[in-house]
Amino acid sequence: MFPIRDHNPSGRTPYVVYTLMAANILIFLTYAGILNDDQALYALFGKWAMIPANISRGMDYHTLFSSMFLHAGWMHLIGNMLFLWIFGDNLEDELGHLKFLAFYLACGVGAGLAHVWVAPHSNVLTVGASGAIAGVMGGYLLLFPRARVDVVVVLIIFFRIFATPAWLVLVAWLGIQFVGGLGADPDAGGVAYWAHAGGFVIGLILITPLWLRLGGPGFWQQTRGRPPHPEAQYRLNESRIPKIRRK
Repeated sequence: MFPIRDHNPSGRTPYVVYTLMAANILIFLTYAGILNDDQALYALFGKWAMIPANISRGMDYHTLFSSMFLHAGWMHLIGNMLFLWIFGDNLEDELGHLKFLAFYLACGVGAGLAHVWVAPHSNVLTVGASGAIAGVMGGYLLLFPRARVDVVVVLIIFFRIFATPAWLVLVAWLGIQFVGGLGADPDAGGVAYWAHAGGFVIGLILITPLWLRLGGPGFWQQTRGRPPHPEAQYRLNESRIPKIRRK
């Protein structure tokens, strides 16, 4: 079960979102050829990935930024870029290009610091844009809780697309992070659940001034939690497989 698009078109071209996606993809392609070479990959990530223990010792602060543009594999990259593409354009539309870039980077750094707070002595390399994108999702939840998001539900070999409220998708995702964080050892590697949750909460906090400026609860009452403009309409093409009529 994963989202593929929303029904919330942006009013301006999201140049920052496109630039961030391009930067992440191009950087990944520069080292994609060594993904199966552990020694070479470790040498690269050792310089640019975030290591919580080093941050705790006051070292390598630059990795709080550089780690946001590194990914551990194709699915890691594709998943993050999909979420950025779905939710990022609307926040860039509301904040403006430069403010959105600052918001994105602040969420990423904040998510990294949240991970350091949970695992201050961990020497596990941490990479990915997930924390920054989680912040984007948190901001989206506050501004457009009832925007419709198309979710694909895969059942073995069958799938179906459902339009669901954004708050349901985003709150469910946040719940998974909390449950995963409670059951995982942050010093043992794997998914940085608390970085995701921390980025999400930071995004909520940072977008609150804009939400209040728009009217706060009054903004929700005025828009009913939906985008303040016509929603995008999508039409699904019917299958080309011929139907067999029963006698």
